[in-house]
Amino acid sequence: MEKLFIFDTTLRDGEQVPGSQLNTIEKIQIAQALENLGVDVIEAGFPISSPGDFNSVVEISKAVTWASICALTRAAEKDIEVASEALKFAKRKRIHTGIGTSPYHIKYKFNSTQDEILERAIAATKYAKKYVEDVEFYCEDAGRTDNEYLARVVEAVIKAGATVVNIPDTTGYCLPMEYGEKIKYLFDNVKGIQNVTISTHCHNDLGMATANTMAGVLNGARQVEVTINGIGERAGNTSLEEVVMILKSHKEFEIDTNINTRHIYPLSRMVSSLMNMPVQPNKAIVGRNAFAHSSGIHQDGVLKNVQTYEIINPQDVGIDENNIALTARSGRAALKHRLQILGVELSQEKLDKVYEDFLMLADKKKDVRDDDILLLAGKDRTESQRIKLEFLQVTSGVGIRPVASLGLDIAGEKFEATASGNGPVDAAIKALKQIIHRQMTIQEFLIQALNKGSDDMGKVHIQIEYEGMRYYGFSANTDIIAASVEAYIDAINKFVK
Repeated sequence: MEKLFIFDTTLRDGEQVPGSQLNTIEKIQIAQALENLGVDVIEAGFPISSPGDFNSVVEISKAVTWASICALTRAAEKDIEVASEALKFAKRKRIHTGIGTSPYHIKYKFNSTQDEILERAIAATKYAKKYVEDVEFYCEDAGRTDNEYLARVVEAVIKAGATVVNIPDTTGYCLPMEYGEKIKYLFDNVKGIQNVTISTHCHNDLGMATANTMAGVLNGARQVEVTINGIGERAGNTSLEEVVMILKSHKEFEIDTNINTRHIYPLSRMVSSLMNMPVQPNKAIVGRNAFAHSSGIHQDGVLKNVQTYEIINPQDVGIDENNIALTARSGRAALKHRLQILGVELSQEKLDKVYEDFLMLADKKKDVRDDDILLLAGKDRTESQRIKLEFLQVTSGVGIRPVASLGLDIAGEKFEATASGNGPVDAAIKALKQIIHRQMTIQEFLIQALNKGSDDMGKVHIQIEYEGMRYYGFSANTDIIAASVEAYIDAINKFVK
């Protein structure tokens, strides 16, 4: 198997997303997780851009042991000097310098000529080589650079001492075939190219970053510059997880990486959380729905043989299992399977009853989760309780004093009460206490945060004290007020016989 080097730029290119800046401690946390993942090179920042970036490169260099630490520069001596200073504690250090090579950059950005740009590229490479052995040169906007001129630049910087040459599709303009042909052209026309590593750095402006990266790899590139979750400027960069899992899935390429793929999903969530960038649900590999099956036909196929609809084992990327999403379209097989995973075995008769309740709930919700179906499966427990909630009606609103009316069934006898309170839950509890004449005190009242939308079930945990003893109650309901009352009743049933 040939080795593909993974160059992660989450902390540099990825962090350029507006509103997603990290502090130094957060960067160190991600850098150590990247090293644990197995990346070969961590681009830690652009030291001359700010004191914060400089300090981050310094501290990351101290915190990382075996991965190379890379600092970005422009083709300017001062940039290179500052980068070298920032890398002084790195065990393996790399300076990543370069300049734009496309007509757009040469004419409009630098107001220069091809020959002048070529000389600046050579000078920057030689200057960086004075400070570090490992020098990477980037030809910015190589995707829109004429192949013949690009080959001249690449050959020149290799002669000047570059160990890695980066061919960025900076604007995400290239088509996969076009980008692959560009890499092939370089291998066919650049002297000494076999002595260096050619790198890809593709952006996703047209949604082709991963496809372009793979086209580059299949034509000889042996380093890919990527980010976790594909984050980055504009539409983002190539996703690390996508490239790695493509190679893991397609063994025929005989190209491998050093990545421990089981750390992918946890690191994806870490980056998403620290950078305040939610992962889109249908994102390949790490999206919430990447291994979800809601169609009854798909669910049936997956349960019979997972390979019918999955080409990746979810456990290979750090997910415990595939997600059989329970919706109104799910069949009994999916519900039974989920209950078995949760340790619940039901008779066919009970399963049929739970399935009917499940469909009613699924019609109210977008999807049904584990807590929901456990509650449905355990409903028979409440049916045998001495006290049951018969009905609950609450009136509340702005400028209106909340009033609650409820009915209880206590051992077959019916009771009703009405009360007002400081809020709808308070009113309902006071009405309940008018019927249950016990000196009870609420010690703890917890409503679980709703994290899947306004149609989710509210989970209520309650703890009450009665005659020096503590009793716990639990309930879940799409109506949070009803869940609160049911949880209170569940606790009372623990001591009322």
